[in-house]
Amino acid sequence: MKYTQSTLDKLNELVEETGYILRYERGTFQSGYCILENKKVVVLNKFLQMEGRINTLIDLVPQLEVNTELLTDESKRLYMDIISRLEAETNGDQ
Repeated sequence: MKYTQSTLDKLNELVEETGYILRYERGTFQSGYCILENKKVVVLNKFLQMEGRINTLIDLVPQLEVNTELLTDESKRLYMDIISRLEAETNGDQ
């Protein structure tokens, strides 16, 4: 995946289309993010650079409750790409 502003924008849109509110805030997050499940809020460390934000969102997306029916075609493709990469990594470790 390319580390560009366009990629970051697409990931931000994907998260927002899942019904979560995405905020960039200051904080001491061990993993660069915090998920507040009851409020459907995702908080990312605002001090992360673009590459860190992209990697953090890629790690975060599989943990969200996602109804793919609500996603745009572009977001659905991105979501499926992230999930398939995760499955490939998981199967490669066995």
